[in-house]
This record gives sequence, structure tokens and C-alpha cells, in this order.
Amino acid sequence: MISLQHIEEAQQRMKTVVHRTPLEFSQTFSRLSNNRVYMKLENLQKTGSFKVRGSYNKIMSLSDEEKSRGVIAASAGNHAQGVAYSSSMIGIPCTIVMPKGAPLSKIQATQSYGANVILHGDVFDESLEYARKLQLETGATFVHPFDDPAVIAGQGTIGLELFEQLDDIDAVICPVGGGGLLAGIAIAMKQKKPSVRVYGVESTACASTTAAKQHNQPVVINPLNTIADGIAVKRIGDLTFSYIQKYVDDIVCVEETDISRTMLYLLERNKLLVEGSAACSLAALLYKKIPLEGKNIVAILSGGNVDVTLISRIIERGLVESGRFVTFATVISDKPGQLNKLLRIIADLEANVMSIDHQRMGTNVLPGQAEVRFSLETKNREHIDQIQHVLIESGYTIRRLD
Repeated sequence: MISLQHIEEAQQRMKTVVHRTPLEFSQTFSRLSNNRVYMKLENLQKTGSFKVRGSYNKIMSLSDEEKSRGVIAASAGNHAQGVAYSSSMIGIPCTIVMPKGAPLSKIQATQSYGANVILHGDVFDESLEYARKLQLETGATFVHPFDDPAVIAGQGTIGLELFEQLDDIDAVICPVGGGGLLAGIAIAMKQKKPSVRVYGVESTACASTTAAKQHNQPVVINPLNTIADGIAVKRIGDLTFSYIQKYVDDIVCVEETDISRTMLYLLERNKLLVEGSAACSLAALLYKKIPLEGKNIVAILSGGNVDVTLISRIIERGLVESGRFVTFATVISDKPGQLNKLLRIIADLEANVMSIDHQRMGTNVLPGQAEVRFSLETKNREHIDQIQHVLIESGYTIRRLD
């Protein structure tokens, strides 16, 4: 059994290695959720996520003989960096198996710590299976990303920090994939203060913990694509699930749109860059998946290793959803001055033209006509409706393309 003492020993072991990450109060999210919301910023941890805690505790628990054979691990990215960093700290060989679709930023970061990276499988579970095969062939020590007592104890050090940073905690909300983070925090919180409520959050697209609770045991699910790739695990761990059953009050799911909106909220309101899995905890609170009001709540922002191309798409989607970006198409007469006339109307309505495409060929375009597609930076949805109304009143047939 993993005890509070194991977690306290892990905390001492990594005291000079990992950051004591900030616990930041958010006025904005407190107001939106009608609670007092604090965010545990593990996105500011070394290697960009909480994973370094568990991996370092595990590696430092190995015997000298085990260290000499090196370590091997499987990861979608964050555990990879944690293991690679921890291995480099003590100079032992490290091999990481990652899914082929892992974000490039996470692959490059893992390699920068000196690890040998092998890309295999489309999802984490396929990478895990291959890493197990390599472990048997090479004799290296396998560092499991979640289903290991030393890893769970390492992640549980976050729970100890929370009690040091906030006197009165009513609830903790934590992302859950394989379950190492949630199990570790739940053990620490419940053993120190049983009244604290602990919630796990996963994406509806990959709800392996919810499935395990329904069957009362871990089961393999068929996941859909999710931007919360850090918690996209087809089967929760046996050990982690046993602790989650014992200590966690409830598991809830959030939709992909809620995750992306929360990522954008954090970037815009708090200037915090977090990955999809990290945003799940706060998304569950903002979108009323957890019925709490007037409480001191800690949301675990588990990591910040997100690919910049994904951030770009999330920002673009967020702008469209909030009415700050729109694309229209219309057909005009292909004569001098007609495009300028259209653009003058748009300028008078105080919209900013971001791009424009002028086509004279197409199924909607007759000879002597041209189709114009134009993207606008707008103020809000009401502004978009006003622009569309004025253009229609001016004789244009308008199609929205977003």
C-alpha cells in the first residue's frame, strides 16, 4: 500500500530537483464558476509537466545494477520528457517509445535530454506494448508512466504542496488518463484531510476511467481523437484504479469544445499556455460538470507541452465562436470599381479585412461575374449580423463559410 510516508519520502528525494510550482488564485474563473478557484501550475514544472515528479522518484529508487542497464519507457510526450530528464540527471541510458502522432515539440524536447526516441504505434497503448517487447529484449528497466507505486508516490507530492500553499481546501479537480496523477494526489489529500473532495476529469472522446467504473474493473476502450492527448489512454492502470476507487469521489467527462475553449480562456485571461489534458480540470468546473459553489477549489493544470500548430487552430476556432472572425462569400459584377464598392461598405461598418480571394470560375459564377470570398476581423456576433444585414440590404447575396 502506498502511504503518506512514501509520498513524503518522495518529496524529500526530489526536493532539489523539481519546482515547487505556484498555486495561483483566479478572479476571473472564480467569478465564472461562483467559487474561489486556485490553479496549480504544473505547466511551469521542469520538462513542462508534472510527469518529472513520478519518473524521477522511480529512477532514484532503482538499484545501481538496474541503473546500469538503463531505462525504457512509453509515452505520448510528457512522461517521455520526465524520464529523459531524470535519466540525464544521473547519466544513464534512456529509450523512449512514442506514438507516431506525438506532437513534434514533445519529440524534440525528449531528444534534447539525450533520449533515444522510437516512434511506434498510432496511440499510446500500442507504444506501450512495443516498449514492453523492447524491455524484454534489452534488459533495461521499464519505467511505467502511471501504474507503479514509486511513480504514483512521486505524483502525490503535488498534494503535499497544496496543503503547504493553501490552508483550507474543499475540493481538488485533476485530469485522469492512466491514473497516476489522480491516484497520487487523492492518496495525499484523503490521508491528510479526508473531508477534501477529489474529482477526476477525462475527455468524453477517451473515457477509460468512466468505463472502468461502469465495469468495476479496468477495460480496454476504443477512443476517438482528442486534443487531450496526454490523457488519451485506452485502459486505466490496475493499481491506479484501485486507489481511485478507494479515494476519488467522482469521475466526470468534458467535451472537446469545452477543452479548447478553456485553453483559449487560460491563454487570453491568465496568459497561461496549457495543453488539452491540463485544461480538462478547469473545463469541468466552468462547464458545470461538477456541482460545486462557494468552495475553495484547486484545479490541477498538469502540463504545458502543446504543439504551436494546435494552439493556432484553437485560437482561430475561438475567434469564430466568439464572433471575432467571419468569412463571407458573394458574387459581384466583374467590372471596375465593383470590388472597391463592396470593400467600402465593409470599411464603413468598421470591420477589418484579413484576407480576400477573387475567383472568376466556379459553379456559382456566371460569365461576367466574380465570386469574392473575404475574411473579416469583427467585434462580436452582433457585429457580424449587422454586416450581413447591411450587405443584403445593399443587394448582395451573402453566404457564410464558417
